[in-house]
Amino acid sequence: MVERFGDLIRTSKHEEKVLMEKHTPYIDAPDSVKAGEELKVTVIVGKEVAHPNTWEHHIKWVQVFVEEEGRAFNPVHVATYDLGPTYGEPRVTLSMKLRRNSKLWVLAYCNLHGLWESYKEVRVET
Repeated sequence: MVERFGDLIRTSKHEEKVLMEKHTPYIDAPDSVKAGEELKVTVIVGKEVAHPNTWEHHIKWVQVFVEEEGRAFNPVHVATYDLGPTYGEPRVTLSMKLRRNSKLWVLAYCNLHGLWESYKEVRVET
C-alpha cells in the first residue's frame, strides 16, 4: 500500500512507452495569454496512439485544475468531464481565463490503468 494518494498517479516517467502514449493527457494550449483573455484548452488522452474506447477499457473521466502563481491555496478545480465508454471520446475542449502565470494540471482516469497526469505552464501577460 502507498502512503500518499499522489503516489498512485502515473506520469510518463513511470511506464513503458506504449502505455505512456495511450494514457498521458496531452494539453493543447498557448504558451502565453493576456490577463483576462479567453484561453482555449484542448485535452487529448492518447494523442499519438489512440486510447481504446470499449466497455472493457476506456477513459472514464478527465479533470482540469489550475495552479495559479501567488495564490495561497492551490490548485483550483476548473472542470470535470465524465465520459461514457464507447460513446465519449477522450478529447475535451474548454475555455477559461487566467489572471496570473499558471500551471494547467490534467488528470485522466483509465478504468484498467489508473490515474495519469500532465501539466503545461502558461505565462500571463499584463
